[in-house]
Amino acid sequence: MIFTDNFSERIKNETEKLKTEIESLPAAELSSFKKENTLVVFVDIINGFINEGAMSDKRIGSIIEPNAALLRKCKDAGIAAAAFADCHKENAAEFVSFPPHCIEGTSESEIVEELSRTGGYTLIPKNSTNGFHEQAFRELLTPGTDTFIVTGDCTDICVLQFCLSLKTYFTSRNRTVKIIIPISCVETYDADYHGSDFANIAAYKLLKDSGIEFVKEIV
Repeated sequence: MIFTDNFSERIKNETEKLKTEIESLPAAELSSFKKENTLVVFVDIINGFINEGAMSDKRIGSIIEPNAALLRKCKDAGIAAAAFADCHKENAAEFVSFPPHCIEGTSESEIVEELSRTGGYTLIPKNSTNGFHEQAFRELLTPGTDTFIVTGDCTDICVLQFCLSLKTYFTSRNRTVKIIIPISCVETYDADYHGSDFANIAAYKLLKDSGIEFVKEIV
């Protein structure tokens, strides 16, 4: 990896350009998606990343209402939905990289109330940051499904990993699919070692360059 002499200025200019691009994204209408080939995936909108526990951040709470509204619309429109929920054993291998969180059987691993009371989704517990590896998700990949709306947290970890795995899975099978992320429905946590603004915009860039589409919101 090489850093150029004007590294800081180039990074600043690039992030400003991306910020402007994100702020100019159009909205998409849910009615434009066909229910027979669309799956909406809610990633880790759970208590352990929002309301309680070592990995929670109230910042992520800002996406609860947009996601709850989207879930209600999907349910009314008959569009299938899945919801990942981080759920670990007490000796989970993931705890080498992250502090213990979302232990199986605790409220941390539960979908937030605002979504759970609406229901209408297939709940998929997951034991790693990447829910794509869960067999229960693979079983939802019907032959006709070619459009995925993905929301949740964290933008730069669970959402990013899932979307890239989903995209490359279909690419390896020579199938073209659409993966769409509404900006209003994704967020990441903020910490001294993890700047959320930079993490969000870096994830946007990586995902966009990999063929993932973004919209402002789903209305």
